[in-house]
Amino acid sequence: MTAQAPADRLVFAQTLVVAPRDIDELRHVNNVVYLQWVQDIAAAHWNHIASDAIRQQFVWVARRHEIDYLLPAFEGDTLTLQTWVDSWSGVSCVRCVQIMRGNKLIVDAKTVWCMLDASTMRLRRIEDSIATTWLKATP
Repeated sequence: MTAQAPADRLVFAQTLVVAPRDIDELRHVNNVVYLQWVQDIAAAHWNHIASDAIRQQFVWVARRHEIDYLLPAFEGDTLTLQTWVDSWSGVSCVRCVQIMRGNKLIVDAKTVWCMLDASTMRLRRIEDSIATTWLKATP
């Protein structure tokens, strides 16, 4: 599933340090924690690029997660989470998330997100004004 961000996409990244609460009985990061991080980086990216008015008008709901766990992570590891929107059509988009330890890919994920009107909670088509926030500015 490993994908590279298309050249025209903005890639959003954050770094975190694995905390004791993230560790399971096998002494590595629990799979559910990775899923939480996938959702957290998606929300952080949306909050970073969308204006307050846009965030009040639209919300996102996950429809499908696909996650490949490639290597374990351990307490104290510094991880980089990066995300981009790979594609969109109609009411949904596919968001990629990669979690890296140094230059090693440890988790590769794709999530299908659907956009909702925040007031009605009904599906809304992704308009160009939303989609362009995921693209690099062209000179």
